[in-house]
Amino acid sequence: MMLARYACDPALSRGRRHPEHPAPTRTEYQRDRDRIVHSTAFRRLVYKTQVFLNHEGDLFRTRLTHSLEVAQLARSVGRALQLNEDLIEAIALAHDLGHTPFGHAGQDALDECMQGRGGFEHNLQSLRVVDELEERYPSFNGLNLTFETREGILKHCSRANAQRIEAGEPGGVARRFLDRSQPSLEAQLCNLADEIAYNAHDIDDGVRSGLITLEQLREVELFDEHSAATLREFAQLQGRRLLYEVIRRMLSAQVYDVIDSTRAMLDEIGLSSVVDARAAAPLVTFGNAMRVKSAALKRFLLNNLYRHARVVEKTGQARRVVRELFEAYLADLAQMPPDFAARPDSARAVADYIAGMTDRFAAREHERLTGLKLLG
Repeated sequence: MMLARYACDPALSRGRRHPEHPAPTRTEYQRDRDRIVHSTAFRRLVYKTQVFLNHEGDLFRTRLTHSLEVAQLARSVGRALQLNEDLIEAIALAHDLGHTPFGHAGQDALDECMQGRGGFEHNLQSLRVVDELEERYPSFNGLNLTFETREGILKHCSRANAQRIEAGEPGGVARRFLDRSQPSLEAQLCNLADEIAYNAHDIDDGVRSGLITLEQLREVELFDEHSAATLREFAQLQGRRLLYEVIRRMLSAQVYDVIDSTRAMLDEIGLSSVVDARAAAPLVTFGNAMRVKSAALKRFLLNNLYRHARVVEKTGQARRVVRELFEAYLADLAQMPPDFAARPDSARAVADYIAGMTDRFAAREHERLTGLKLLG
């Protein structure tokens, strides 16, 4: 497929931190994607939670299935906009590599533990995974990904961390957080596809869990309009088939809205290069009406699913597991593998070790160290 002028061309990549000879049969972004898929951190995502903890059911989303769904959605939009699908896929598959066990509960607990020690940001940890923590090559740490993939992985970054990264990598992946420029259009697209994917699959998982109902979801305009359209066409449809069809239509509507809205923005501005895209305002976007509907859906999920008493109870237990693991390892570094225990920054080593755990390994380690069984 021909790339648009404003798409990232692998032949014009800003390169890797450690120079390597090009691959004979793959572009630089294809090579990034393949390295991510074969990484240890990527395999661990299958046992890292989204909303529901890993032991609560076999059919709930995990970080791995979420990452695959983000990649699928983003590639579909990227193809229509003539963006680089290989770069999109690499960013999407890697964007959650730094997530802790137990989802946002684990991340928040680890950030609290690391206050005064540099804090913890999962996007920054994802970059740390691909830059430092993966150990697969003889000549360098990490996966040595291209600038463009690394830039897309670092979706958010505090100013303090951006300044620290900038000091070691002038003009690098953190620069845009200081000068307020934008990442590539491929990275912008992955950010929005992430939001679309988790809203949709959290509806599915929420209904499957019994915590939210189809009746409740009809309070949400985006869901209700597609539910009504589905039932006009298939009057007898109900249960899971109805839910799946409504979610499918919601996803399609959002995807086509992003394509149409972004095309309109690109046509209005008349971009001629990747440099122009980075200097412009964010360009990959919903239209105004869809933005309002998406925000309403997010509010509904926050109030009715993420703050549901059962979810809050489990996430409270998960936070305790992470906090007590951190305290136990910091008090006795020998409880960690020797390569972590030997690192000079003990607190960061503990955070790295815990962040890399799956849900079930973290629960087992907590039980081993404390004698308490808090999670399944």
